Amino acid sequence: LRSMIKSQDANTGYLPNSMYHHGFAMLALSEAYGTVDESLLWEGGKEAKTRSIGAALDLAVRCASTSQKKNRWGGWRYNPDATDADTSVSGAVLMGLLAARNAGMDVPDETVNNAIEYLRRSTGRDGSVAYSGGIGGGGSLNLTAISALTAAVSRQRDPEKFPATMKRLTSELEHRETTYAEYFRYYMAQALFQGDYEAWQKW
Repeated sequence: LRSMIKSQDANTGYLPNSMYHHGFAMLALSEAYGTVDESLLWEGGKEAKTRSIGAALDLAVRCASTSQKKNRWGGWRYNPDATDADTSVSGAVLMGLLAARNAGMDVPDETVNNAIEYLRRSTGRDGSVAYSGGIGGGGSLNLTAISALTAAVSRQRDPEKFPATMKRLTSELEHRETTYAEYFRYYMAQALFQGDYEAWQKW
């Protein structure tokens, strides 16, 4: 936690070295917020206190919101100044924002809604999710899991596309990812747990 907070840009709120890192760091800070005794985090005078977990998280949320406003798609890419987006990075940032909101932080509805809309547009009627470009279809099972998970956690399940994503996931329970195996398991486990508990148990 100290490492993440000290690495943060105090002016922009950016948690380097990519928006992937930023999203997952927001998720970690959200989990720690309210549960970690901060008197122990900076104890003993060995580490000079930079900012509280809450202050770091608030800065990070504002960075994600500001970054999204520069993006014509309503999502995120690797760099906070990027004008293009992909569903993988956007899913990571959105999960961080949803975690921050669940932790009680002030997260703009507009930021969340724009990201959900980007992922919805990127999802085809067959449940496949495009990697980039904002028009659905053709992507990996990983991306389908991201779309299903963010829709479930945000409680914005498209009545047509959410069932299609879940159908695609539950029909591929034997799938074994070779390129990004842990990344796949991370999203698949949560998407199934949120969307189809029986399928999660089988998986």
